Amino acid sequence: MKSKYILPLLLLLQIIILKILPYFPEFIERFYSNGLYVKISHFSRIVLGKIPFSVGDCIYFLLLLLLIRWTWKTRKTWKLQWKDNLLKALSCLSIFYFLFHILWALNYYREPLFEKMKIKREYTDAELLSFTKKLITKTNEIHNQITKNDSLKVVFPYSQKQAFQMNLSGYTNLAKEHSYFKYEISSVKKSLFSLPLTYMGFGGYLNPFTNEAQVNDLLPMYNFPLTTCHEMAHQMGYASESECNFIGVLAAVKNENLYYQYSGYSFALRYCLGIWQVKNEKVFDQLKKTVHVGILKNYKESHDFWKLYDTFIDEGFHVFYDNFLKTNNQKDGMDSYSKFVDLMVNYYETRKL
Repeated sequence: MKSKYILPLLLLLQIIILKILPYFPEFIERFYSNGLYVKISHFSRIVLGKIPFSVGDCIYFLLLLLLIRWTWKTRKTWKLQWKDNLLKALSCLSIFYFLFHILWALNYYREPLFEKMKIKREYTDAELLSFTKKLITKTNEIHNQITKNDSLKVVFPYSQKQAFQMNLSGYTNLAKEHSYFKYEISSVKKSLFSLPLTYMGFGGYLNPFTNEAQVNDLLPMYNFPLTTCHEMAHQMGYASESECNFIGVLAAVKNENLYYQYSGYSFALRYCLGIWQVKNEKVFDQLKKTVHVGILKNYKESHDFWKLYDTFIDEGFHVFYDNFLKTNNQKDGMDSYSKFVDLMVNYYETRKL
């Protein structure tokens, strides 16, 4: 067999294997997520964590330049050499696909968190209403402790660099209760692509090749701690967006710092209110009246920020990412971000907020 066919055929083999993996979550959980991945991620963060800028973003930029260069050089050869060019492209894709999965993305196929934590998947409207009311009371309480005025929005007083360090406290406290949420070796950085990320509608991302947690440094700061905690959850090997929202909220509210607690609780509350807005407008209006005006101002701050960058780029990328998630064992796609409410309601059913 000619060598130029090997990598494209291996790409096909990888796709077949990934169709089988969802049937073996226990295997992935034990041997990859809690085995090989731990070693790979720790090594990456030890090597790159102290570098003050995003190495992963630099690599992406270099790869983009190389892709543009290759596309330009081969632009006149596709008519006669389309087969060779296609095989080269598939070979590169095969390598990229392999590294993507072996370095991080096999975590998409691990045991679901609700099974690991023995949390119910469903909730009733009555349970959601009870949880939302408790969440409003708690968020109002923390908001009042910070501002001393229910009409003032919360202004985050720390720098982004300080925030990256302060996040560790919440994870340390969370790990005392759930050891599998132990976070080790920090590698959290501001993304060099924050502006493009904003236009795409994202607060951050995990680079699967360098294991750096990238955070959009243009975000409204009251939400910055929660976003960072979310990306750190991805670093620990949790691929599901709903699970990372859930873990991120827990890590934020377990932090001793009130601003972190506010970031976590206000984030969860916004999603609960959003569900009620769709589910029952009358109930939503009643609940909204009990929320401090200052909290609603923070929500408006966030809404206005994203509205400013709302373009066809955002919509197009969300369609792409929705399909990407569905391809990677997240059947709810972009809707999976809000599915963390399922975990929140049932987790706190027997716990105090």
